[in-house]
Amino acid sequence: MKLSTSLLSVSLAFADISTATRLSGDVVAQYDSNQQILANVYAKKLDLTQDLVGLHKNLTDIESVTGHEGPVGKWLESSLKSQGYNVELQEVDKDRYNVLAWPGDKRDPRLLISSHIDTVPPFIPYDSHTNKSTTTISGRGSVDAKGSVAAMIIAANSLLNSVEITPNDFAFLFVVGEEAFGDGMRAANDLNLSPKQVIFGEPTEGKLASGHKGILGVKLSIHGKAAHSGYPWLGRSANAVLANALVALLELEKELPSSEHYGVTTINIGKVQGGVAANVVAASAEANLAIRIAAGTPDDIKKAVLEKLDKVAKNFKDGKDDKVYDVEFSQGYGPVPIDADVPGFESMVVNYGTDIPNFDLTVKGQKRYLYGPGSILVAHSDHEALTLDELELAVKDYKRLILHCLQT
Repeated sequence: MKLSTSLLSVSLAFADISTATRLSGDVVAQYDSNQQILANVYAKKLDLTQDLVGLHKNLTDIESVTGHEGPVGKWLESSLKSQGYNVELQEVDKDRYNVLAWPGDKRDPRLLISSHIDTVPPFIPYDSHTNKSTTTISGRGSVDAKGSVAAMIIAANSLLNSVEITPNDFAFLFVVGEEAFGDGMRAANDLNLSPKQVIFGEPTEGKLASGHKGILGVKLSIHGKAAHSGYPWLGRSANAVLANALVALLELEKELPSSEHYGVTTINIGKVQGGVAANVVAASAEANLAIRIAAGTPDDIKKAVLEKLDKVAKNFKDGKDDKVYDVEFSQGYGPVPIDADVPGFESMVVNYGTDIPNFDLTVKGQKRYLYGPGSILVAHSDHEALTLDELELAVKDYKRLILHCLQT
């Protein structure tokens, strides 16, 4: 089946691709919204799309907030299959699939090209507009990281079409769950892949990332005792305990390790909830925090956090065995160095986390690169967007990265 037919039938189930993208006429002339097909170039039929805008739009149009990635995974499976790729779905959880695809006979080639297909909430529909000569494309995931996914596919397809690489040189791995501590990539370790080089896609402003901070998630649960607010001494306010604990942790932030390369370790209080009403002493409270680690190990950070919490809890205990709090830590990791040795690229350090540490190092000396279009500064925001120029540059840069990996 030709891709122009299969993409239309599949996308109607998940996204309305007939809606005009409001691109200028000269831009539209370069692309076909139905994703036109390149000629077959190998004995095995590969009907490779070169439609960057159409592919990116189709991906962004499908809501894929973490935990609800099923439709985008199925759509991507159908798209890649119709182009001639072998596709394997790995079910990470019910209706959540990692997508492994390879164009040749080798399921485990020397180069793996990977990014994530989940997004943070809320879903924001795809949109585009042209101002003078600049076309801006917006929507949830347009930058983080469906811009990378689309540009990666088009770059590899272009190199296959020009016979600069062979179908047995690479495979794609597109995973779920990156925005929620990487359950998709950790599951992908069961796929038994052993690439010599891996290209990861995240927004890096068109530069190579030379490293990123580590992360540790903290879920803090406070145990209070309910009472009438007129007689607060008859209970214990979980909210009061939590407020003291959070102040103590923010003070701890100043004491946590830093480094010249990664900067300072930071604590973000991401979510706080507790109590039932203003006139009731809160019986429970909870907070979720993310600690971005610039130096040291997660164990170092855990120890420091627990020491602070124990000091706070002592002031609220009714007795030796009274339990004031529980704390859960995520599977964290320390700072992550990344290869940035490709000539012609600028490099930068990023403060966000990626799936790189979640993918097991199965080959000695494995090279890992991180690159993508757009800026992390607009990702996760209500104005997430990038330009068509950035997308097109990413295709060229991914081609350079792919060729560098295969020639070294």
